[in-house]
Amino acid sequence: MQFFYLNLKPNLMSYLEKITECHKMVGEGKMLEAFEKFYHDDVVMVEATGEVRKGKDANRKFEKQWLSGIKETHDGGVLSINANEEAATTSVESWIDLTFQDGNRMKMEEVAIQKWKDGKIIHERFYYNMPG
Repeated sequence: MQFFYLNLKPNLMSYLEKITECHKMVGEGKMLEAFEKFYHDDVVMVEATGEVRKGKDANRKFEKQWLSGIKETHDGGVLSINANEEAATTSVESWIDLTFQDGNRMKMEEVAIQKWKDGKIIHERFYYNMPG
């Protein structure tokens, strides 16, 4: 019987470990800290709407604006996390139940696909369906 072993360098975190830690931090309310730690300076983020944001500065600004619009987080979680170590790609299926500053409450479900470069997320695309 043959076994396939990933050829990972010693003392380096796998992509699965990195994305798991990233979402653990997000779950602890450390979204901006996770962003700083795990996202590449040249990151490109693509929303389900097709909106594209390029660069860490533009995405940091968006994340801060998103967080400022949230009044209360009621619950949330990660349903699955997957990684293709050879392709340097991860995926996360998650959900969050929150109330915005305007009083509207929403449960959002999304899948995010991340591509990694130099140990950081260089590209992230979101798939979600916003309640009408």
